[in-house]
Amino acid sequence: MGLRERKKEETRIALSWAAIKLTAERGFDNVKVEDIAAEAGVSHRTFNNYFSSKGEAIAARHFDRAAQIADELRSRPDDEPLWEAITNAVFARLALGVRTPERPADERWIAGIKVITEHPEYRGEFLKAHMAAVDALAVAVAERTGTDADRDLYPRLVAGTVGTALLAAIHLWLHGDARAPFEELLRDALGQVAAGLPTP
Repeated sequence: MGLRERKKEETRIALSWAAIKLTAERGFDNVKVEDIAAEAGVSHRTFNNYFSSKGEAIAARHFDRAAQIADELRSRPDDEPLWEAITNAVFARLALGVRTPERPADERWIAGIKVITEHPEYRGEFLKAHMAAVDALAVAVAERTGTDADRDLYPRLVAGTVGTALLAAIHLWLHGDARAPFEELLRDALGQVAAGLPTP
């Protein structure tokens, strides 16, 4: 990635993170695109060059993380078992974030994230981002297993299952009565599905 492309990617990430931060703190309906642009240090017009809406900017983080996991999976050793490689790829990206700092999981922050995930505009954009994320991961799984993401069920089953495990862990983390650390929930979820999908 050249310097210009890297700067564009950094701006995109800054806008997405600003959208998450502000909406978690103020509520979805109390944040304008102008607020997000100002928080990221760019113009309203620049925001429109990257995203069509506030919901899309927030949901972009989900796709970015999945794309990073797919890239990480490609870099894992060839002799590493698939589900071990997937788990290691997931946690390598979670540990690094997507080139942005992670916000501490205090109660106000979690409550704000919960409100975001329940907003209809966000849900529609998240569904689109999630489908694109599964597509990206399916291609990486296909490359690793010698299958075809468009013609074989296996890579899409695996990618879809990883996506479902991630969503299940997020849901339990946000809504569970006894809140376990998110990483613990996600590792448990991936461990459970790994036992039921042997490599072809």
